[in-house]
Order: sequence, then structure tokens, then C-alpha cells
Amino acid sequence: MRTKTVSRKTAETDINLTINLDGSGRSEVDTGCGFLNHMLTLLAFHGGFDLSVSCRGDTEVDYHHTVEDVGIVLGQAIRGALGENYAINRYGSIILPMDEALVLAAVDISGRPFLSFNANIPAEKVGDFDTELAEEFMQALARSLSCTLHIIQLAGKNSHHIIEAMFKALGRALRDALRVRGGAVASTKGVLL
Repeated sequence: MRTKTVSRKTAETDINLTINLDGSGRSEVDTGCGFLNHMLTLLAFHGGFDLSVSCRGDTEVDYHHTVEDVGIVLGQAIRGALGENYAINRYGSIILPMDEALVLAAVDISGRPFLSFNANIPAEKVGDFDTELAEEFMQALARSLSCTLHIIQLAGKNSHHIIEAMFKALGRALRDALRVRGGAVASTKGVLL
């Protein structure tokens, strides 16, 4: 089983996260931020992995540290769950519709951290969630997973729909990229990460 538990405690957050890459999309998420809980639940479901997240953060300030640190820990957990066996598909991509929103997500689990985030989210907040934190999450995940990640909004007017499409698309792209493939590592170099 490709599973990993990561705990990370700082002056700003205290996070415990467990992932099973070969799960069924079940999740138990409690971050103290309702919108982030919703997005992580969608990510796990569409990624086809089981995810358990508990986070206590300085939410009296705002959700920035919680969102960023959960992204960091999630990336660390995915890397850890891969172990030494990187015979994975490596690449995954999708163009995903969510009502009027349309988002492209493409990932390369390559060992080269990079984020290209191109979105025009009209509202500054969805509920009490600062919409700019969607990019912060993606940046933290790309760095800690050490992957190349492209998130591109192709259409959309509703901020909730746009961000929801991002997380669903990310889950679907990760599902393809993390799929075990037979034979050698998907690189002419012979190594990933």
C-alpha cells in the first residue's frame, strides 16, 4: 500500500495528515476552514485516494498559514507514499468543466518544482476564504511534492465554481500521474525526483 502519515507542527499550525494513494476517494478533513475542507474532500474524491487531515492553525489571523501548510504537508505525504518506487505514469492532465467554469490542470511529477497559475477569480472571498489562497495552496503543493503544475482557468465567472474546478481537476490529474505503470521509470534518465 502506498500510504504515508506526516505530522508538522510550527508556531502557526499543527497538522496531521495521512494519505493512501491506492484508496477509494474517502476523506476526513478538519482544517478549521470550511471552504478548504470542501476543496480537500473534492481533491481526494477525484484523485481516488484516501485522505485524513487534521489542522489547528492561527485562524484568528486568517487562513493563509493553514492553507499553505496543508499544501506543504500534502505534497510531503504524496512523495513519502511513493517511497523508492517511482514507476508511475508521471504525467496527468485534464480540462474540467464546473458549470460555466473551465479549468485545465496538468502535472508532471518530475522532481522539478514549478507552478504556472493563470486565473482571474472575480471575488476576493468565497465565504470567509480569501480566493488568492487557492494559488498559495497550489504553490506549496508543487514545491513540496517537487512537481511541475499548471493550473489555467479557461472560462468562468463564479469564484466558487472556478476554485472548485481547480481542485477537482488537480485531483484527476494527480490520479493519472500517480498511477503505477509496469516496467521502468517514465524517464529516459532512469530516475524521477
